[in-house]
Amino acid sequence: MDIIRSLSIFILAGLCEIGGGYLIWLWLKEGKPLWYGIIGAIILIGYGIVATWQTANFGRVYATYGGVFIVLALLWAWKIDGFKPDK
Repeated sequence: MDIIRSLSIFILAGLCEIGGGYLIWLWLKEGKPLWYGIIGAIILIGYGIVATWQTANFGRVYATYGGVFIVLALLWAWKIDGFKPDK
């Protein structure tokens, strides 16, 4: 059960980090309204909080999260941003 809980926290943290950053990107780079940036900043704060829900020590958790983040970022780019992965 601890593995499922930990993996769920990793996924939620990744979605908060990527989603918040994406909203700020849209605001600054794509000319979206200011509220995109504000919501993005709030979501990024949520990422900082969600990451603390892990029970293991910070270094080990953060190293593992790096791998999860890469997978989530590629999936986000593919499904949300329209990036087409190739070989």
